Amino acid sequence: MAQKEGAIVKKGHEESTAMAKSLLEEFELPAGLLPLGKVVEVGFVRSTGYMWIIQAKKVEHEFKMISKLVSYDTEIDGYIEKKKIKKLKGVKAKELMLWPPVGQIKVDDPPTGKIHFKSFAGIVKTFPVEAFAAGQ
Repeated sequence: MAQKEGAIVKKGHEESTAMAKSLLEEFELPAGLLPLGKVVEVGFVRSTGYMWIIQAKKVEHEFKMISKLVSYDTEIDGYIEKKKIKKLKGVKAKELMLWPPVGQIKVDDPPTGKIHFKSFAGIVKTFPVEAFAAGQ
């Protein structure tokens, strides 16, 4: 794929998970934002911000502080930049009985302690950033 051209790619659970965590840290996003299972591969193209994560199976995680169930598909991709992931694919948040896809995640800059999730339909949900800290 052309969008993966020039990518830094890590394979295997330990190296891939370390790279995913380091990308979140570098771009000032909460460390627990992507609670992944058995990660197979992570890739990142610095020139475009395109990143992808491949994991062995789909993962569902409940963020207890905000009572929100989120589904992470086997393939997740998007464009990461400071305090934001846009054109995100492979992440869905349960709303009532529906699982609308999350298209963008953004942390306020300057910091207000809030993080915003925007669906492709334009619906925005705002939560405290600490709800997505590592281990939540």
